[in-house]
Amino acid sequence: MSRIETLEGALRRANRLVALVLGVALVGTVLFVLIDVIGRKTGWGSLGGSDEISGYVMAAVASWGLSCALLDRAHVRIDLIRQKLNDTGQGLMDIFAMIVTNGVVLLIAYQCWPVLQKTIERGSRANTPLETPLWIPQGIWFAGWAWFALSATALSLIGIAYFARGKRAQLANTIGLGSELDQ
Repeated sequence: MSRIETLEGALRRANRLVALVLGVALVGTVLFVLIDVIGRKTGWGSLGGSDEISGYVMAAVASWGLSCALLDRAHVRIDLIRQKLNDTGQGLMDIFAMIVTNGVVLLIAYQCWPVLQKTIERGSRANTPLETPLWIPQGIWFAGWAWFALSATALSLIGIAYFARGKRAQLANTIGLGSELDQ
């Protein structure tokens, strides 16, 4: 097994673990909200903060989940031109799409940092009864974007390495686009 395949395997395992943690967080959030709603309706009382906490969880799941979707090739791409090309052309289109995605994600992650930095500097807290220190949910949110940027960079480099070595099948399986006919 080459270093490229080892790196790709490690990235996939890490993102599977991320997906598992995200799933547990979502199930936990659903149970928390459900208990809170039932408690309010039955007169037992509210746990409080379920709307705030569920919002934080959704932001975390969105930022971290993007990387999981990237490795599963679940992001939307339009293959109108790509499907008419030979294997080399398709490989170049896949690399181009990955590099563009990588550039956008790096820019977003870079722009997320000042948001978190200002929150930390100001010691900002949520304007809610929980008064959550906002660096906590924003830190998790930022870390998700940073992980997405790291994953996109790694996949871009893996794709380029596969292309340079003439490994078109591995390239297609890593960053390629499965058509509806393949599924």
